[in-house]
Amino acid sequence: MKHLIPRIPVKPAWIPISWLSRELAPALILSAVLFMGPTAKADVAEPPAAAERQTLAGTVQLANLIDQAYTHNPSIQQAREAWRATVENYRITTGYPDPQLMVTWFPEPIETRLGPQDWNARISQMIPFPGKLSKAGELVAADARIARLKLDKAVKETLLAVRESYYELWYIRQAQTVTRHNAGLLNHLRKVSETAHADNRATLTDVVKAQSQTGQLQYDSLLLEELEQTEITRLNGLLNRPPESALGVLERPVLAPLSVEVETIYQLAEANQEEILIAQVGVDKGDTKVSLARFQNMPDFKVGLFYAGIGEPDVPVQPRDAGRDAIGLQAGISIPLWFGKNNSRVDKAMAEKSSARAEKAVRINAVRTKIRTLYFKARNAQRIATLYETDLVPQAARSMEIAEVWYREGESSFTDFIETQSVWYNFQLALARAKADYGINLARLERMAGRHLTGDMQILPEPAGKEQP
Repeated sequence: MKHLIPRIPVKPAWIPISWLSRELAPALILSAVLFMGPTAKADVAEPPAAAERQTLAGTVQLANLIDQAYTHNPSIQQAREAWRATVENYRITTGYPDPQLMVTWFPEPIETRLGPQDWNARISQMIPFPGKLSKAGELVAADARIARLKLDKAVKETLLAVRESYYELWYIRQAQTVTRHNAGLLNHLRKVSETAHADNRATLTDVVKAQSQTGQLQYDSLLLEELEQTEITRLNGLLNRPPESALGVLERPVLAPLSVEVETIYQLAEANQEEILIAQVGVDKGDTKVSLARFQNMPDFKVGLFYAGIGEPDVPVQPRDAGRDAIGLQAGISIPLWFGKNNSRVDKAMAEKSSARAEKAVRINAVRTKIRTLYFKARNAQRIATLYETDLVPQAARSMEIAEVWYREGESSFTDFIETQSVWYNFQLALARAKADYGINLARLERMAGRHLTGDMQILPEPAGKEQP
């Protein structure tokens, strides 16, 4: 019988760790803006030495891997710095435009009654219409909330990928243990078949079958070894470790049964899923864009100071105030004359707001579809694992014992004995695969819901060293 190593494709797209706040209120953003100056940059810890990330020997717990990924994963660091850059943009957007200074020098001075005008200078300041900068600041606040949600998403997806890789690597190592155990058993059976063939108690076909089964197990062992190294390299990449770094024995995962109905997961996902929350911020941002578009149709003001340097007049009789420099105050206002352009600003903002509402609906539907699929996969894997663990594997073990007794008593062939051993081997692999699949799909569901979906449904724990907004 041909042995197959069950394996599913690994796609890092979920993480059941719902840390980090859903939204960052504008008031918190303003506080961050005021206090995240040079001091905040000094608070960013430098990554520890690579040697500190290579000490995963002994028994490795999933919680330790999650903490290391949160601290060292470059994707999380990139999203964190992008959020901080967006927060810093608040002061840039809400500040007044820079004043303008203009100096004019005349190669041929302009004659005036008081004397030649050699040069003049003017300085002016643009003053936006009251309320325009505050609305622009609200847009930046919304962008900062989106950047924070993207940071949340990067954290959850990275940590979910760690959990996925952990379960996959655990399955591969379980399969290796099963393969080694069955290889030893089959090697013994092969010797028995060769001895029985020499005594004319077994056919050549029995010997060949035993030898082919041994060769298949050798191939399975080699395949699992390569899969193990591939998965270790992937996990090391998530932890920002060298690809060939060793990884100790994985702690056996405890997989509690799923205790939540799918409708509850829908509700939790709509409250915690970053994609939906980002879409909601987009809707709120659309309201602000409409208000800002109306403010942009209002005039801006300009104030300034003019100074002209006057030289001494070259005339026989000079005026009493000859050579006196000129000073002037300036005031101006922009004229929003082009009504078509002004109306288009508002219409554009209204269209973007409608688009954001539709985007939210699209994301809610996509999340529900994904949850329904993951819910089925998790429940199905749970049922399969229970079936193999309580019924099929024990039955296969008893069948193998019975087949051995019947073979020794001459009531069955050696081929029957080999077939029952092969079934037992495949059932053990299927049991390990089902448990890993259940852990992976449960982790994906928890990432969508932002809650534990077993037991009392607590909020997922936060990794050590998580910064607060």
